Amino acid sequence: MALVLVVEDEADVQQVIEYNLRLEGHQVLVAGTGGDALRLARAAVPDVVLLDLLLPDIRGTEVCRTLKSDPVTKSSAVIVVSACGEEVDRVVAFELGADDYVVKPFSVRELLLRVRAVLRRSGEAHLPERVFEFGCLRVDRDAHRVWVGGEEVELTPIEFKLLTTLYDRGQRVQTRDMLLESVWGDDAQVSSRTVDAHVKRLREKLKDARHYVETVRGVGYRFAEDVPGASQAVG
Repeated sequence: MALVLVVEDEADVQQVIEYNLRLEGHQVLVAGTGGDALRLARAAVPDVVLLDLLLPDIRGTEVCRTLKSDPVTKSSAVIVVSACGEEVDRVVAFELGADDYVVKPFSVRELLLRVRAVLRRSGEAHLPERVFEFGCLRVDRDAHRVWVGGEEVELTPIEFKLLTTLYDRGQRVQTRDMLLESVWGDDAQVSSRTVDAHVKRLREKLKDARHYVETVRGVGYRFAEDVPGASQAVG
């Protein structure tokens, strides 16, 4: 599952793309303008951006240029989805860093396959570490064990998944709805308050590592970007 940002100002096209991406199991953010797209991308850092070129405020080419030149978002794959199908349009987009180009009208199946392809090409770089360390925190996914300052702490399966989900998303802010979808799945018995309650309990158990789980006021949660003296390792 990936985080996909759909940048499209036509509501019907936007809805079709969003619906089919969610059927594929992806998390989806939607923006109708270039300005909104850039703000969302910097806050959430999507894995893939589906980008229309003809936007009401900023040309898509400028959005692409900004995304690929910003250290925060340059790793996000950009697939241009546009009615501009001339060779010069495709060349300019690729020169600005676009990873793929789909011409409207398009096949939904083809678009989904293009998304899979760019994710597959970058997949090796995004494989989660089986064992990771961050500051005084150490996590072994396969053993389902967590240590803080060398002392083991007991987490429930949900707390463990919540912690690893936040860590894997790094600086990508996770809204409560996104965490509900990723951690609890289709369980209809939980609400956004459930997320807050579990984050509170997780922090209490993490003790000295509790501040690694940050609150983004009015939005959700994210894992700390850096902690003085922290080190990350792959096992």
